[in-house]
Amino acid sequence: MVIITTCSVKHGLLRKVVALLLTVLLIIGGASAGISALKKRLYPKAYSEYVEKYCALYGIDVNLAYAVIHTESGFDSRAVSPLGACGLMQLMPETFEWLRSKDKACAEQYSDVFDPETNIRYGVLFLSLIENRFGNERLVIAAYHAGMGRVSSWLSDSALSSDGKSLHTIPFSDTEHYVRKVERTKRIYDALYAAEENRAQPLSVSGF
Repeated sequence: MVIITTCSVKHGLLRKVVALLLTVLLIIGGASAGISALKKRLYPKAYSEYVEKYCALYGIDVNLAYAVIHTESGFDSRAVSPLGACGLMQLMPETFEWLRSKDKACAEQYSDVFDPETNIRYGVLFLSLIENRFGNERLVIAAYHAGMGRVSSWLSDSALSSDGKSLHTIPFSDTEHYVRKVERTKRIYDALYAAEENRAQPLSVSGF
């Protein structure tokens, strides 16, 4: 569900350079007003009311959700991938319908997929269902990208997993790249917003 955005290559490279600079500054402890400005521009907490609400409802780390949104759509609620995935968390029609069947409280239609609250609710629900199945953040990210079926098959392959519970090798290069990117983005969110108070706390839910 990775999106190819309409941003120019030049802009994309600039974002990477600035993100790398920000990471280095964080590592060496160079906190400053400049870093604060960069974090607001490059790693925002946009749609926080919805992210925090549904992460609390479905028991997902808010910064994982922000990292997925940042990677999937760059917080563009109208984003559409070449494969047809839509919205902030890049949901496909069949995934959306499957998610509707997993939570009886979900009554929205796929025509609502560009609505930020709807998209975030279903995307976070998807993360929750994946986490309930695998219980491992790296696997959650991989399954969000490649699908739960593929990740299950990889776990059953001794060439990729030594214990059937974790992967030492991800055979799809694009999925491996995606996982690394989301993990890196989440670390940046964790570092930038660690001092903030009143962070939404995950709550476990059942009934799926």
